[in-house]
Parts: sequence; structure tokens; C-alpha cells
Amino acid sequence: MRIRYKKWARPELEASSFYEDEPEKWKGIWKEHFKDINKPIHLELGCGKGQFISKLAVENQEINYIAIDLVDAMLGLAKRNVEEVYKEANIEPNNIILTRFDIERIFLMLDKKDKIERIYINFCNPWPRGKHRKKRLTHTRQLEKYKEFLIDKGEIYFKTDDDELFESSLIYFEECGFEIIQKTYDLHSTPIFEKNIETEHEKMFSEQGIKIKALIAVKK
Repeated sequence: MRIRYKKWARPELEASSFYEDEPEKWKGIWKEHFKDINKPIHLELGCGKGQFISKLAVENQEINYIAIDLVDAMLGLAKRNVEEVYKEANIEPNNIILTRFDIERIFLMLDKKDKIERIYINFCNPWPRGKHRKKRLTHTRQLEKYKEFLIDKGEIYFKTDDDELFESSLIYFEECGFEIIQKTYDLHSTPIFEKNIETEHEKMFSEQGIKIKALIAVKK
């Protein structure tokens, strides 16, 4: 999603207690970045404006969350969304960290010592042109990187509106040794998650009559 430059985003992020501007420094020691170091860590790749991760994190205080995006303007909006949702719940945002990083280089900020237990990938760029498909967040090349920091039996939750991306992703996961334990071609009619938090894109596509595809894959 393209978004206009927001001059306030960078200063607000730098002043935020739950934004990390140098994630490489925490590689292997991410648990120490949180107030409660004993909680498991879950990760969202491509958090966008933060509607999903803010609701997820505030409702699951027993989990620590890292949310990654590459665009300051997006992260600025995510920061404001987190603040709003946590304020409404009268809770301090101690179990969430936003950070700016290129997901293609994610191995530079996470490793096996971080013991990530779950990854969320929601409505990522489908990169339909053949030469660009390696940029997909579910491509085999990327999944191999995630395996380096995802625990054994760790999970990946994936949602998309794109039929071709979904079908290709089923192959990618199997090629990388993941077991697909749940899948659906119509998430709203056949739910596979304990609770589905609807994202901005999900709501938009559903209103257009596009069915939401989803899966849960487990690292063997």
C-alpha cells in the first residue's frame, strides 16, 4: 500500500517507548527488550497501520509482540493506533514493540535464541510478475529465513485475498518442510482461527465480495 509522507511520523516514533530504531542490536536477546522477559514472542511481518497488531496485543497480554514494517508513515500510524487501543483498555503498551526493517533481511535482526513462537503474515504484496515472486513474504526463500528463528512446532498464520498467491504459498510451505494443519478458501464461512481479528484490507476485500484465504502452517 502506498502512503503519503508524514513529517510527524519519524519524530513521534523516535520519542515512543515501544518503538525500536536499531533492531539489529537486539538480535538474539529480544526477550530482554520487554518488561516481562518470560512471555513468549510473536511476530507480525508487514504491520501496516497497526489495526491488527494493536488489537491482538492488547487482548493477549500474556504474549510479547514485535511488529515490523519498512515505511515510517505506516509505523507512525501504527504507533498512534497502538496508543489509542491501549488507552481505551487502560493498559500500558508494555508487550509490543514496533520496528522499521526490511523483511528480506530479517535474519540480521532475529536468530534462534529469540525463540519466536508464531508469525503473522496478513495480506502481503502478491508480487504477481514472475521475476518478482521471490519478494513474496511466503516465498520459499523467505520461509527458510523464518525457520532460523521460529521454534520447532512454531506456527505461521497467513491470510490473503489473492488466489494465485495462496495456491503458490501452499507449495512454498510444503517445499520448506512446514505442515499445513489448517486451511480455508473462505475464512469468514469456515473459520480456522480461535478468533479472527479483521484487518483493514480484509474488511475492504470482503465488502467487495472477495473471499479471504487463510492457513496455519507448523514448522516440523
